[in-house]
Amino acid sequence: MIFKLIKYVSILLSIVVFIYINNNWITTMNHNVSSPNIPAAFDGYRIVQVSDLHDATFGENQQRLVKKVKQAKPDLIVITGDLVDSRRYDLPNSLDLVDQLVKLADVYYVTGNHEVATNDVELIKSELKALGVHVLSNETLLLEHGNNAIAISGIEDPLMGQTASEMLAEADIRSDVFTILLAHRPEDFQTYDEFEIDLTFSGHAHGGQFRIPFVGGLIAPGQGFFPKFTAGIHEKEQSKLVISRGLGNSILPFRLFNLPEIVVVTLQSS
Repeated sequence: MIFKLIKYVSILLSIVVFIYINNNWITTMNHNVSSPNIPAAFDGYRIVQVSDLHDATFGENQQRLVKKVKQAKPDLIVITGDLVDSRRYDLPNSLDLVDQLVKLADVYYVTGNHEVATNDVELIKSELKALGVHVLSNETLLLEHGNNAIAISGIEDPLMGQTASEMLAEADIRSDVFTILLAHRPEDFQTYDEFEIDLTFSGHAHGGQFRIPFVGGLIAPGQGFFPKFTAGIHEKEQSKLVISRGLGNSILPFRLFNLPEIVVVTLQSS
């Protein structure tokens, strides 16, 4: 009897540890993006993407997450939406992370659907701006490095009432320089490609939440079951899409075979 009890307790503990690791062990996904449109001054330029935090906490004062970002030695940090969660809205918790990130590199941000769903999106934006974050709202700015420049654009989440196409038209996308786009939703990749965006950073899909080994994500908002755009890097013509599996959870309280991640993209001039 005692051996059976030990066996069941061991199995239960193994399941608990497995679930804990799947939701708390932060990984780093690295990608290299090369293009003849990337100026020589940006060769080796490192962009760290943080996405879909959903008010999650990684260590006291977010120290484990901050350490992971710092180890990546970013030249630029991009936050691609859902920094907060509309169901357990805790803005100070997420601002604590951002306050530390702005000390590591310039930070650029776009809204996700959860910021919009809080009905507090303008306060969120103003608090981020007060910390020194560049909040992109259907606009394009220039990033200067050395004697060269590239463009960075950002669009709102479509929950704000406009389509991706309408927002990109409003953003006045540059065609004369290498352009980076921050857009929360990966399922609009076809539209990003039509606007000839060189490199887009997205999140939203949470890696498919439950990932089936050798198959991919199980389900994603806006894409349904067995979604196409959940993680990694995708290509269309000259356009590339980088998708973060994100860090936190939303409707479903945990993820399986889908470790939280930050994404590091290194630009290469070719």
